[in-house]
Amino acid sequence: MASRSDAGERLPMKTKLAFGLGGTAEMVVLYSVSSFALLFYSQILGVPAHLVGLAISASFVFDAISDPIVGSISDRTKSRWGRRHPYLFAALLPTSLTAWAIFSPPAGLGQTGLLLWLGASVILMRQAMTFFYVPHLALGGELSPHYTERSKVMAYYSFFNWAGGSLTFAAATLIFFRATPDYPRGLLNPEPWPRYALAIGLTSFAAMAASAWLTRDRIPYLPKARPHEPALSLRGMFGDFGKALANINYIWLLAAYLFVGLMIGLREGLRLYVFTFYWDLSSHELSFFILGSFAGYLSAFIFAPRLHGRIDKRKTMMASALAFALIPPIPLVLGMLGIISPETPGLLPLLIAFAAVQYGSLSILQISAMSALADIADQNELKYGVRQEGILYSTRNMAGKIDLAVGTAVAGVVISLIGFPQGARTMADVPQGVLFNLALCDSLSAIVPGAIAAIFYSLYGIDRKSYEATRTELETRRRTRASASRSRSSASLAEAPPAPAE
Repeated sequence: MASRSDAGERLPMKTKLAFGLGGTAEMVVLYSVSSFALLFYSQILGVPAHLVGLAISASFVFDAISDPIVGSISDRTKSRWGRRHPYLFAALLPTSLTAWAIFSPPAGLGQTGLLLWLGASVILMRQAMTFFYVPHLALGGELSPHYTERSKVMAYYSFFNWAGGSLTFAAATLIFFRATPDYPRGLLNPEPWPRYALAIGLTSFAAMAASAWLTRDRIPYLPKARPHEPALSLRGMFGDFGKALANINYIWLLAAYLFVGLMIGLREGLRLYVFTFYWDLSSHELSFFILGSFAGYLSAFIFAPRLHGRIDKRKTMMASALAFALIPPIPLVLGMLGIISPETPGLLPLLIAFAAVQYGSLSILQISAMSALADIADQNELKYGVRQEGILYSTRNMAGKIDLAVGTAVAGVVISLIGFPQGARTMADVPQGVLFNLALCDSLSAIVPGAIAAIFYSLYGIDRKSYEATRTELETRRRTRASASRSRSSASLAEAPPAPAE
């Protein structure tokens, strides 16, 4: 039987690429819902925006409840496919089918029917995705015990996340929703949506299957569930939650992510409205934002592990949270002050540059937080003798999804409260006062949560020195247990009666 030490702390490139590919699959589906569902159901199908926002938010709440349950079960699973891979394979078909269904409502449904279809399909999609998303993140946390190698693993995940979102956005704006004479804003054309739905279903299935299959060779080197633990125990599950929440460093990360998630949910819900109506950008112009997001995520991929080695994860999280909160709203603030407008020369490159900073800071923040969770798993193993990647990552996801639900709901309510005209097709269809209020809600109101998150990140207490001390004690305990196990085996062989003669 292979051991983790046999595998070494450094991972082969193939493993990191395959793990990252799972992030592409997740983002193809989740990006489609977070970025397009509100626009599709409200502006094309005619459902009031605040009801669409509430329907999508309800799916976050149901999903958040299931996250820690799946995490606990995954931590306790014993199979020849390890703790994570059975769920990765099981999630393939349900996730791809429900992703297709979200953007393929049956013809003839009224507003109530459309809301029920949206709510049910998104809830089912997120439940199915949970069985991939949670074990997949937990797998990333346990692939390597090395301080910065963990950061590299999560950097691949973050970069492939970008690839999934960017390719989805590029396919939407350049292939499926190109401008036509009747629809200069191609995303408002109802005709291509069924084809787009089929494409995201097939793409997510292929990427998830490849990620699960190409990481299966690491199963012998991964931590195993304790032999005496039942796979499903209500008491044990609450005990798992208690162990995770007893770690004060985990509490600080959760608290910070609550505010980051609120900021992300609000910005993502309003983003297409701001680009399409406030800045008056066409679908073709929107496609160029891939350049900004590529620059941001590539920078994070390169520099996040280096920052962790040089200034540590805590300071990296603080700085990136502040950058994500303060820098992206600058163009909108300038617009509200009348300094720039849709007619400003060079506006598009300016917006793309700010988008690069936004995506780069968010990616560094996500890489840092996910890598820090693996360090917390070490602390909890030292204290409780059990690896809890599943429950740690899932509980963090639960908090983030509840907060994203709030942010998405707030975005839908904002669209209704500011009186955004339903069925608007161009900037000229929206009153200037409504556009000003849209910019205000997407800029200044999103800064406060990010600043609060930075304060909580400053309280995180694991640094390189404490990590090394924890790893050293863990390795000492493992060697001691292995030596004791070999001694017991030798004693049992010595005491065994001789075999009878033939």
